[in-house]
Amino acid sequence: MENKSKEEIIKEMQQVVNQMVIDDMEENPDMANEYFECNCCGKTKSLAGSIQYGKYRLCNDCVLLAETGFALEKFKDIQDLIDAMEDKRLEEICEFIKSEEKRQSNIENN
Repeated sequence: MENKSKEEIIKEMQQVVNQMVIDDMEENPDMANEYFECNCCGKTKSLAGSIQYGKYRLCNDCVLLAETGFALEKFKDIQDLIDAMEDKRLEEICEFIKSEEKRQSNIENN
């Protein structure tokens, strides 16, 4: 088995997940307009390049984190990443609430 450096593994994973987006868009161009809330980072992201890991759907950016983490043996299953990203999801929820409150305030003031 060939020993790859962390940098080589990361670069390889980036190419793989970038290709996933391209493949999804070629297979189904409508995916460009389909979005979901990532179970890992909490952001609303494109369905293209996303992957379902058990009960969790991860956006392409989080797929990169997951697959790189697996390749580098930083965690053993997807739950480890989901747990590690809890603060990021909470930040995203707080930002959403703030923007909704601001939007609602603007509507009421007009």
